Amino acid sequence: MRAKQMPSSILTRSKSPVILLFAVTILALSFFFFFLFSPSSTTTTTAAVTVPYRHPSVRPETSFVASLEHFLAHKAPKIPASSDDTVGSVIDHDVRRLDERKFVKEMEWLRGDPYYPMSMPVRVYVYEMPSKFTYDLLWLFRNTYRETSNLTSNGSPVHRLIEQHSIDYWLWADLIAPESERLLKNVVRVVKQEEADLFYVPFFTTISFFLLEKQQCKALYREALKWVTDQPAWKRSEGRDHIFPIHHPWSFKSVRRYVKNAIWLLPDMDSTGNWYKPGQVSLEKDLILPYVPNVDLCDAKCLLESESKRTALLFFRGRLKRNAGGKIRAKIGAELTGAKDVVIEEGTAGEGGKAAAQKGMRRSIFCLSPAGDTPSSARLFDAIVSGCIPVIISDELELPFEGILDYRKMAVFISSTDAVQPGWILRYLTSISSTQIREMRRNLAEYSRHFVYSNPAQPLGPEDLVWRMMAGKLVNIKLHTRRSQRVVKETRSVCTCDCRRSNSTHSNPIN
Repeated sequence: MRAKQMPSSILTRSKSPVILLFAVTILALSFFFFFLFSPSSTTTTTAAVTVPYRHPSVRPETSFVASLEHFLAHKAPKIPASSDDTVGSVIDHDVRRLDERKFVKEMEWLRGDPYYPMSMPVRVYVYEMPSKFTYDLLWLFRNTYRETSNLTSNGSPVHRLIEQHSIDYWLWADLIAPESERLLKNVVRVVKQEEADLFYVPFFTTISFFLLEKQQCKALYREALKWVTDQPAWKRSEGRDHIFPIHHPWSFKSVRRYVKNAIWLLPDMDSTGNWYKPGQVSLEKDLILPYVPNVDLCDAKCLLESESKRTALLFFRGRLKRNAGGKIRAKIGAELTGAKDVVIEEGTAGEGGKAAAQKGMRRSIFCLSPAGDTPSSARLFDAIVSGCIPVIISDELELPFEGILDYRKMAVFISSTDAVQPGWILRYLTSISSTQIREMRRNLAEYSRHFVYSNPAQPLGPEDLVWRMMAGKLVNIKLHTRRSQRVVKETRSVCTCDCRRSNSTHSNPIN
């Protein structure tokens, strides 16, 4: 029996809602699968790893004072007390036990990681020192930095100097931050000493030097030294895998001969011998870090706007009378003062000096960067972040991260011999073509990120490059540690009891 045939008009009307419902369903499913499998949803993690240049919600703070205010107000009291396996009284058994745990862990890495010991991230154990070495000193700075009348013997504002050498704060603040707030992937904090490649000593040597009375400072230095050298990890390696921030050449000076094996974070090597004793510092062992810039970063917009305003050929502002290698400043100043399109100004690093230096650098093509009391000068990094091509006159200068960065692409190097020849500097600078200048300026814009400390620390920032450089030192650190352990062990095996007692008496000269 045939089915009853319906009129075509009724059939059409009955199919329309079904077709519409089907189309809507297909469309909804299409949107669902698009968002479920789209690149933005499936590669979020990958994108965060491959292009980790900005934190999605936190704007990096580059001002030391502003960052410190926030740190002390919001983070310092809330930092959880992680387990610290250091001990107060160390005996040989403690050192041997740590050495055995360390051996087990290193064998595990050797078998499981084909790139060990060159693998990343660098594992850092951060000592939890008593607050008198850390937070108390930060609070001391915070409560006194407005006292601008506090000057050094040569008239430099003390708190400005502390800011310039505040690398200890920036590194420490990043290392102890919760992992969820950190952006750097090449360094990780560990809470067990046997898991560490390196040990970070968070003692603020520059703040204590400038803000404490002389005898009080020396006493604190001795206490910090004893605290660190009493740790099992220190005794195991004799400090070779320990990092000390000693960025001002005057800081920690009274006791640093006892930590000469440690890795020092320095402003330069000072091969003249005026600040460091022979054998205390070396490029193999230590690491040079840039000063914290004294001026604000001239970003892409600033660089574009300042292009037409750079009417001065050469700019310098600072003290012309310096010691040691910096004596060349007076000769250069006398040679250049009054020359056409050259600005030479005497000045300090106070608030007014900062504004004047920033204005002058942003209006100049080249910025003079001669040696100061040491081969390095904060002025070099001020010039870099200002988009002003540095003219470096310092024959003994070792530059930060030079194993990674090629300074020839964004700076001009002039020997001291040439610099004091009448007319030589200006003839050389005017011979540089506009094409070369534009290329160096472009490189400056790219390089400036490597010299801007921030919280949170940014990938490709100075904190990041510190750990890239440290990774390259790990093999040598392990080598020298092994050799020292072997020698010590062999010496002890043939040593008499009286000799052992004598060694223990002299092992810590500050007791």
